[in-house]
Amino acid sequence: MATRDLDAAKNAFESADAAASRAAHDSEIEAGHAGEAGKYVKSLVFGGLDGTITTFAVVAASKGGGLSTEVVLLMGFANLVADGISMGFGDYLSSKAELDYAKTEKKREKWELENYPEGEKREMIELYMARGVSEEDATMVIERLAKYKNFFLDLMMVEELGLMPPDETDSPAKNGLVTFCAFALFGFVPLVPYVFGRAIGGANGDALFGSACGLTALTMAALGAAKAKFTNQNVTSSALYMLLNGTLAAASAYLVSFAISKALNVNV
Repeated sequence: MATRDLDAAKNAFESADAAASRAAHDSEIEAGHAGEAGKYVKSLVFGGLDGTITTFAVVAASKGGGLSTEVVLLMGFANLVADGISMGFGDYLSSKAELDYAKTEKKREKWELENYPEGEKREMIELYMARGVSEEDATMVIERLAKYKNFFLDLMMVEELGLMPPDETDSPAKNGLVTFCAFALFGFVPLVPYVFGRAIGGANGDALFGSACGLTALTMAALGAAKAKFTNQNVTSSALYMLLNGTLAAASAYLVSFAISKALNVNV
């Protein structure tokens, strides 16, 4: 099936190029299919961002408190497992609740359409009229669309309830698993220098922390850029905002840990 070149259309909009926009809409390309993996991009990106930030905050807090490499690893891996499970399970529950709600509402709308079609059509006509469409035109459009039951049911969900029709192939469990894996994978990045430092022995604590800062910054920037593609934002600004977010979180953790360790006269 032919469709517009969506990436080209977005680029044309960003550059305000009307000619490029027309070319993008006239392009005959195969309809884009994100496939199974495309459904989990959000969980991958946001799970990775949370994992990187929270683990690096643990590393920064440990550094601020003057804790040893062994303690950094202990707290870091404990955070990966505990927060990873929490994030993954939370994503599963929220995705499942959202999917179940949409299915329930679609089932209700279907029942109402089957039992009182005139009432449902009248509701849609009134919605269109509220947006400035004349009653005559709204009636003509709705009567025509109502002939296609499945399409009209999906349209009712969007227009009446503000809900996207549920996708029966969605898997909340897979969303949760992707979030957990992304959290664990990217959250491991700030710990990489400490793992290697512990393995080779004799590594300087400041050098390990500096390496963790560099790796984390690169990871945050990359995930911020990926997030921009998902949310249709500017790549550069999204990467910078993620770096700012991570910097503020880590600095706060470092300063709080440093202040408390001094106030309690903690000697490590």
